[in-house]
Amino acid sequence: MSTELWSLFASGFIASTLLPGGSELVLIYLIQSGDYPLWLPLAVATAGNALGGLVTWGMGWWVARRWPLRDLSPRQQRARVWMQRHGYPVLLLSWLPLVGDPLCFISGWLKMRLLPAALLILAGKAGRYALLVAGVQGVVG
Repeated sequence: MSTELWSLFASGFIASTLLPGGSELVLIYLIQSGDYPLWLPLAVATAGNALGGLVTWGMGWWVARRWPLRDLSPRQQRARVWMQRHGYPVLLLSWLPLVGDPLCFISGWLKMRLLPAALLILAGKAGRYALLVAGVQGVVG
């Protein structure tokens, strides 16, 4: 895999692990370069971002072992209740800026099952990148 694709993977991963960053510009650059079939940068960005979301889920799972849910502040309790009420489908929003990473974290903290969480995180991240690519193709193409 090329250095450009590794950079895209890394930027997607970092952007999805509670650290600031964005992979959109790298993805757009690679798409506009025409050096790769359209699906490849889309798949690489999605894989990096989804893997980052799963690492964030794992961090939440690990934190839950150290700080049980009974020790939450009132604000954290409201977030927990909201997440439990809406359940797994909320993870389709894991792509949202400022909100998506905490959703992955909270789902791990609530010990939501990994496989359904992973599939919904992947679907949300893939949908976001697909819309971005479609938008770029519509503007450029």
